[in-house]
Amino acid sequence: MNEIIAVGIVTLLAVMSPGADFALVTRNSYLYGRHLGMCTAFGIAMGVWVHISYSLIGLGILQQHLPSLIQLIQYIGAAYLIYIGYKTFTQAPILFDENSNQITRWQAIRHGFLTNSLNPKTTLFVMSIYSQVMTNSNPLHTLIGYGVFISGSHLAWFCLVALFCSAPFIRNKILARQVIINRIIGGILSALGLSLLFAHF
Repeated sequence: MNEIIAVGIVTLLAVMSPGADFALVTRNSYLYGRHLGMCTAFGIAMGVWVHISYSLIGLGILQQHLPSLIQLIQYIGAAYLIYIGYKTFTQAPILFDENSNQITRWQAIRHGFLTNSLNPKTTLFVMSIYSQVMTNSNPLHTLIGYGVFISGSHLAWFCLVALFCSAPFIRNKILARQVIINRIIGGILSALGLSLLFAHF
């Protein structure tokens, strides 16, 4: 029971802390609306399973025999954050009477999936949890249950973020200042990517 409570608290705090996932859902929600914001949240929840899968399959093997693979994932994730940050920083104002400016549902899901699955923060978070709970006393179904909780927490939280940021009053306020907000979010994303990139040199 203590283990379940500890995993729950750590997961909720990690999910709610601002980062690349939060910035992306915020961006897609106020730019493209509630539905695509929630699609982005779904993509993020799917991306979490990438981290859960390789943690379950071989956390110990990776740590002992393939540490360069973990480092490569971290480099790719940092570079992707920088790219998304640049694209957001240079984003032209969205005019919603032009359908060509909208992204598709699958693009929103892909944005969320790639941002999370390549996010070194989520890599370290999931691996740190599973390095503590992968013991002989925990059967596979318990470990998968933790994964369901971690993924579900991401989905629930970021759907709430999408609902808030796409609310008409909030959304109109944000859209009126979207160039400034895009540059702030883009700068934050790029700074996160750069800090992660240099942290591993």
